[in-house]
Amino acid sequence: VTAAVRAVMPDSMPLFVRISASDWSEGGWSIEESCQLSGELKGLGVDLIDTSSGGNVHNAKITVGPGYQVHFAEAIKDATKSATGLNVSSVGMITDPHQADEIISTGKADAVMMGREFLRNPRWPLAAAETLGATIEWPRQLARGKK
Repeated sequence: VTAAVRAVMPDSMPLFVRISASDWSEGGWSIEESCQLSGELKGLGVDLIDTSSGGNVHNAKITVGPGYQVHFAEAIKDATKSATGLNVSSVGMITDPHQADEIISTGKADAVMMGREFLRNPRWPLAAAETLGATIEWPRQLARGKK
């Protein structure tokens, strides 16, 4: 599937693949297998592995908390260092700008993907920039409403 998708995409368009890095069950899919898969996906032209986990095994015991999946992204990033150009993103209850900044600035992941937090606060990137003291351009659609 990955090769077929990459074959019809322009070279200038990045290909992201989201994986479940672990199914959180003994004897099930593991982070080691995800590290191997990620290297193989890079060889097929994948530019970024979006690292999530769980959801595949009923009643899996998952300890949930802020950043609880970051270690999976970090493990894949470490294991695929030689796969030049492969980026890794993390997810999992990342809601605070300082938390997201720490994940990226320490090299645990190259990007942070957010879903539920953006649903709660679509203005999150602008608020995060303010919190971190960064200046970013407002989206054109929102610029007229800028304070």
